[in-house]
Amino acid sequence: MLRPRITPCLLVKNGGLVKTVKFDKPKYVGDPLNAVRIFNEKEVDELIVLDIDASALKREPDYELIRNLAAECRMPLCYGGGIKTVEQFQRLISLGVEKVAISSAAIDDAELVAAASQKVGSQSVVVVMDVRKGGSPGDFMLCTNNGTRATSHGPAEFAKRMETLGAGEIVVNSIDCDGVRKGYDSELVSLVRNATSLPMTVIGGAGSLKDIEELFRSFGIIGAAAGSLFVFKGPYRAVLINYPNRVEKGALSRQALP
Repeated sequence: MLRPRITPCLLVKNGGLVKTVKFDKPKYVGDPLNAVRIFNEKEVDELIVLDIDASALKREPDYELIRNLAAECRMPLCYGGGIKTVEQFQRLISLGVEKVAISSAAIDDAELVAAASQKVGSQSVVVVMDVRKGGSPGDFMLCTNNGTRATSHGPAEFAKRMETLGAGEIVVNSIDCDGVRKGYDSELVSLVRNATSLPMTVIGGAGSLKDIEELFRSFGIIGAAAGSLFVFKGPYRAVLINYPNRVEKGALSRQALP
């Protein structure tokens, strides 16, 4: 049975943990392994780790880092970055990764989603959509290469196609809201939610637990992911790994129930 999930999303660049604003100006915030150890203690629902350079630089995943992350991680781990083949999906699963996320690869070769789903199971195939607002109200477009290259795809039709091909989950990542901490883009979430019945996780914009509460209240059972919220604390953005405690998480989750 699906349940609401609150998921830290860690961005990795050159082996270090970073945080971006609107996919730009990555700021080093620490060691990803240390972050995983802290999140273990805080009993997070699951963890997303994205290598933000691997696909743009056309290099393979950092298997040694992933092996270490998976060995340390006590919660379900989703990894994305640099995956282009079914064999890479299989290797990552063998290292202990539960879910493998692809973004530009799904756009460049949509049949990879179908092939990977057949090999490792749809539950392990996650498609990340990096989305930027277009030139007119209500217009959104998928982007690749860390948001620098626009495509001709809209998020709703692309999500429908990914569901048809066998993806097990959609992650909607708002470029405009990334690191801004002013709330999720409800218009974008609604657009994709109405297009697909797949489990869906939303990233980009969470500045407080109230933003997660509002997301759950508006859209029900959905995944709320965040980066800045869980690595920074306070108005001066001091680096501090944090996560809702059991009581807070329970109260937030109840907002998603009918």
